[in-house]
Amino acid sequence: MTVRPRPAAGPRIVVVGDPAGRRVAFFQDALRAAGLPGARVVSWPEVLRGRARFTAGETVRIDSPGEDPEADRLLRDVDDPARVEGSGLWYERFTAAAAGLAAAVAEAGAALVDDPGELPVLFDKRLSHGRLRAAGVPVPDAPTSGPAAPVVRGWADVRSLTARPGLRRVFVKLAHGSSASGVLAVETNGAGRVQATTSVERGPGGRLFNSLRVRRYTSEREVAAIVDALAPDGLHVERWLPKATQGGRAADLRVVVVGGRATHAVLRTSRSPMTNLHLGGARGDLAAARAAITAAGGRWEDALDVCERAAAAFPGTRCVGVDLLPASGWRRFAVGEVNAFGDLLPGLTGLPGRGAEGLDTYAAQVAAEFPHPYEDGTTGTSTP
Repeated sequence: MTVRPRPAAGPRIVVVGDPAGRRVAFFQDALRAAGLPGARVVSWPEVLRGRARFTAGETVRIDSPGEDPEADRLLRDVDDPARVEGSGLWYERFTAAAAGLAAAVAEAGAALVDDPGELPVLFDKRLSHGRLRAAGVPVPDAPTSGPAAPVVRGWADVRSLTARPGLRRVFVKLAHGSSASGVLAVETNGAGRVQATTSVERGPGGRLFNSLRVRRYTSEREVAAIVDALAPDGLHVERWLPKATQGGRAADLRVVVVGGRATHAVLRTSRSPMTNLHLGGARGDLAAARAAITAAGGRWEDALDVCERAAAAFPGTRCVGVDLLPASGWRRFAVGEVNAFGDLLPGLTGLPGRGAEGLDTYAAQVAAEFPHPYEDGTTGTSTP
């Protein structure tokens, strides 16, 4: 088949993100590999200070501000990126900045890839959980789910909520947190004794820091102090589901959905309740997990369907990362979270038969957003 040459200029693409970050670098690599011109980069500090400008005909992609220390300082008013506090302020400023960015893009006659109007829900675990539940997506039981749920003001409220049947083991999460920041896996035994597993470290003066070492607090007084310090930023409480295991390690999956289709998946395993790779989690054997699902009488396609249904609850966001929780025994699945910027999975290529074979998560998005035109009128992906 003969490829019709592109116009010399090509699409004019803008990415709002961290100019020095990995996400922008991977996206630029994907553009070059597809034979497309590189994107103009607008930093989040430019957006937050009202200095970002756009022009008619540009296509604007919003990416995470997460790796930009200046953006983090402007969003949270903290002097140390390792500090946990400030996620409530981050949420308020980030969603306001995204709304302002959308208005500036529309006024300039440019176009956004995604709908920033979905970000306030995606970045509030309580609202996101409520939307998924309303859409019939299986999620863990959560007494803080949805806009009408009770507000958690501190440890006393958590104690009251977890007194309900089935909630002796819960995750307490920052409503607007990411990358397991501020997450506590809390257990209460029959005698009422409390312990929590978390990456939160208490510093001088009660300040909280994210640590790369997962630790356990066995005193209710210590757990209460952490929860009380986190509560002003907003908390979400959900049942801690017993997960499937692989090699004696708890297992879950991050599944990337591009354009409504599950294209990439990685199995994450850990000896702690948090499987995040930066907290000591490791990539597991996906083929073995698929075999375990089949052996249990389930279907891999059904697991992917749950992720696609979760993504469909956010139709204006073309790419999401879905945290899929396989229950003990590998027969049932629930969705833990849907991540607006859940595509940072270096070196991971597409699942067989899902339309992104040989492509990483960024290349799959470029192929979906900018299909290559051929002389016969069909579309496909260009070859570097």
